[in-house]
Amino acid sequence: MIRNRKLFRFLEWEVYGDAQEFFKEILEIIRRLPADIRYSVGSQVLSSALSIILNIAEGSGRGTDKELNRFFNISIGSINETVAGLDVLLRNGYITKEKFNSLLKKLESISKQLGGFKKKIGQQS
Repeated sequence: MIRNRKLFRFLEWEVYGDAQEFFKEILEIIRRLPADIRYSVGSQVLSSALSIILNIAEGSGRGTDKELNRFFNISIGSINETVAGLDVLLRNGYITKEKFNSLLKKLESISKQLGGFKKKIGQQS
C-alpha cells in the first residue's frame, strides 16, 4: 500500500515536472506545423504527450501500488506513442534530426524515472 499519501503529491515529483516541460516543447512544435498536419499527426502527438502527464497524476491518486504501477505503465506506453509520432514528423521533414534526438533524450529520461518509481514500488510491496 502507498505510504504517507499526500493530496496532489505528483506536483512535487521530478518526473511530473519533466513531463510538463516536455509537453511545453511539443506545444511549440505543433504550433509551427502546417494546418493539415497540425490537426492530424500534430494533435495525436500532443494527445500522447499529454497522456504521459495525466497518467502520472492519475496514478498518484490511486489507493494501491499496483494501481500506481498500472498508470506508470500507461504513461510509458504514451511515451512510445509520442516517439512514433515524432518519428513521423522527422521522416516527413517537419522536425530536424537534432530536434528529434533532443526530444528522444528527454523521453528516455522520463521513461527511466518511471521505471525507477516502478522498481521502488516493487521493493516496497
